Amino acid sequence: MHTPIDFQGSIVSDAASVTPIVQAAMSRTESARLSEVMASLVTHVHAFLRETQLTDDEYEHALDFIRRVGLACNDKHNEVVLLADVLGFSTLVKVLNNSLHLESTGGALLGPFYRGGSPHYEAGASLDQQGIADPVLFVSGKVLDTSGRPIQHAKLDVWQASPVGLYENQDPEQPDMNLRGNFFTDETGAFDFRTVRPAGYPVPTDGPVGDLLRAQMRHPYRPAHLHFVVIAQGHDTLISQIFADDAEYLNSDVVFGVTRELIGKFERHEAGSGPHPAHPQPYFTLHCEFVLAQGVATQPTPPIK
Repeated sequence: MHTPIDFQGSIVSDAASVTPIVQAAMSRTESARLSEVMASLVTHVHAFLRETQLTDDEYEHALDFIRRVGLACNDKHNEVVLLADVLGFSTLVKVLNNSLHLESTGGALLGPFYRGGSPHYEAGASLDQQGIADPVLFVSGKVLDTSGRPIQHAKLDVWQASPVGLYENQDPEQPDMNLRGNFFTDETGAFDFRTVRPAGYPVPTDGPVGDLLRAQMRHPYRPAHLHFVVIAQGHDTLISQIFADDAEYLNSDVVFGVTRELIGKFERHEAGSGPHPAHPQPYFTLHCEFVLAQGVATQPTPPIK
């Protein structure tokens, strides 16, 4: 015999009654963290709906926007990550988590162009598979712990846009995995590699996120930068970026990713001078240090293949 269901506690009487009814329906969630997160999400989203008094048409438009964001995703493009980036969600999460380890290098958003499986290179090798682009950028640095001790065999996963502002998966003129690679630190924690100076670029604007940026009268540009994921056993994984100190849009990054700590000095040298005098053309150098906090090494999930 079936027990009759009492609907009394879930019948909506007015707008104020909706939130507690939903909260009660979720109250048996076994995961304490899931319960905490969802309770907060419902509380704040319901408060947002009350504050903005969305019309039916606006609400349907919002749902359609979310649907189109999902449909715009494919193996080579992740519109969901892009949306999170341009709304500042990704940067805020990074800044909040970095505040737990103020002694370590600041993090930055992973971005929608990170791919797994990039090639491994020896120290000093070039990321530029085509070998024809200028200006060349020589990158060197160290990976240290919070006590200043070098971290040996730390892996640096590096990727960047080309001098024309395109990642290789966007550009049919570039070989697969061009300007992407993994390097390992030596016994002194040092690393070095050669690449080309990256250019700033617009984020993709042919999808619903582009529509949103245009509606908000915002430009779509990011300043020139290099991406780094630094992984070492016994340490928290660092996801970061280094920005060119003379880059355009440094003060108005569309994804809000620039912090003062992450602005690097891209120093220009004439041919025959500086630390690489044998290079026949003017070139740039960048030196950077990454400080890792103790913790558990993790591998970020690539948003694209």
